[in-house]
Amino acid sequence: MNEQISGALFKRMVLHGAASVTAQKQAINDLNVFPVPDGDTGTNMSMTIGAAVTELRRCEPESVDRAASVTASALLRGARGNSGVILSLLFRGLSKALKGHETADAAALAAAMQEGVSAAYKAVMKPAEGTVLTVSRLTAKRAVDAAAEGLDVEAMLDSAIRTGYETLAQTTDMNPVLKKAGVVDAGGKGYLLILEGMLAELRGEPMPETEESGEPEKADFGALSAEEITFAFDTVFIVRKAFENISLEPLRTYLNSIGDSLVIGEDDEAFKVHVHTNVPGNALNEAQKYGTLELAKIENMRTQAEELAAGKKAQSTDDLDAVEAELESGGTQPAKSAEPEKKYGFLAVCAGAGLEAVFRDLGADAVVSGGQTMNPSTESILKGVEAVPAETVFILPNNGNIIMAAQQCAALTEKNVVVIPTKTVPQGVTAMMNVDFEAEDAQTITDAMTGAISAVTTAQITYAARDSDFDGFDIKAGDYLALEDGKLFGTDGSIAALASKLARDAQERQSSFISLYFGEDVTEEDAQKTARIFESACPDAEVAVLSGGQPVYYYIISME
Repeated sequence: MNEQISGALFKRMVLHGAASVTAQKQAINDLNVFPVPDGDTGTNMSMTIGAAVTELRRCEPESVDRAASVTASALLRGARGNSGVILSLLFRGLSKALKGHETADAAALAAAMQEGVSAAYKAVMKPAEGTVLTVSRLTAKRAVDAAAEGLDVEAMLDSAIRTGYETLAQTTDMNPVLKKAGVVDAGGKGYLLILEGMLAELRGEPMPETEESGEPEKADFGALSAEEITFAFDTVFIVRKAFENISLEPLRTYLNSIGDSLVIGEDDEAFKVHVHTNVPGNALNEAQKYGTLELAKIENMRTQAEELAAGKKAQSTDDLDAVEAELESGGTQPAKSAEPEKKYGFLAVCAGAGLEAVFRDLGADAVVSGGQTMNPSTESILKGVEAVPAETVFILPNNGNIIMAAQQCAALTEKNVVVIPTKTVPQGVTAMMNVDFEAEDAQTITDAMTGAISAVTTAQITYAARDSDFDGFDIKAGDYLALEDGKLFGTDGSIAALASKLARDAQERQSSFISLYFGEDVTEEDAQKTARIFESACPDAEVAVLSGGQPVYYYIISME
């Protein structure tokens, strides 16, 4: 029975909580209502708390204050997506309340949970009920009440979690979108799984097994000489399927043609590939035609065999955390911020070489890779900010799920940070086109960019990642979807049919400028055919076709 939580125990509790949410991340992802592939909640929460795991494993916190502080700092920098940012805020408030504490009893932990809720509510512009905010608020309230009743820390946390799950069940009726889909809030579920893991550690229960905690796959390099290795790169990766029954036989045939030792395992949601090849990049690119790449591991077996033969430790992907830390810190010091050379600088978030080129041509100083299927962490965005040689840096998130992570950068840098709330790439492009680079003050630029956003309508054509009944549409995995300003516009088995519907809508809106950014899976010939659909429907509009190179979306369309 634990009456007090020490720094060492808090560390183990967070590690256990991380394992719990990671083990269930796909189940959380499946709670996402909208069928479009995105930076799913389970993945974002797992990766966010994974940042804390990395930092905690590097230290032996002497107090609960220190353990909570390390956790909160890592979560803040590692936060991905809105759910990750809110999770970081919950732990930031908790850390603040535990400051100065060597240990924490039930009352202290409950009060800290309450402080975490306050921090999250204060940071969210328009708090919505029926979300992780509601679940965390009522969970913390019960924790405070249970502590006041004299319950010890285990009993208090158990009682709070039970109340949390009662609240989670009610989120379906609190949120119209959740009610329509018949699911509970994904973020609330993830938060409770973390608390359950923390409680399980208090009780001495074993940590759940996750793919990350198992032994990494390794080739038997010691039995090989470099000359005996025909294909150098041991390549392992996981891809979430574009749709459930997609045939992997063409992929199997291709991979066999470029390597050996091929093994493909699959379930309804994803497939995992192991192959030895000399062109791992080709293997990954081909696999992405069948879904969304989630994880990859590539090791050079020839250099490993040489190192082992020389009696050295063979370098592997297990060493990447240390390598990354060294690269980021330059050894022991944090990366230095670029000295200001001008008053204003601009940073955009997007995915695709073509889109990056567009933003740079418009004056962006830096581009952070990220978007719908991979939300960049606050740390990644912060690095981009620090690399911009300007006193004030304007950030264009270009995705609604990245805005909160971008906003966290303001407290982490000495530079002035202004986040323009762009939710799509066309909004970001339009904002950049309205920048007066000679403006005297930042507010003038902010007003111009923000005001321009409302003038553009964004359409996107993608595919359904899962079956869904949404907004009256009976959607099947693999169907093509058209979105307009984030709302489902239509679904069809033909991209051309959806493009025709969007073109008619553009004509009704009397759009004068239409830009089509075609994705990595679209040929320029097909893009020109789509453009002609818009030119035919909107004869008075100027239609431009540009290679965006973006994943997930076949087309991103700007209509002004």
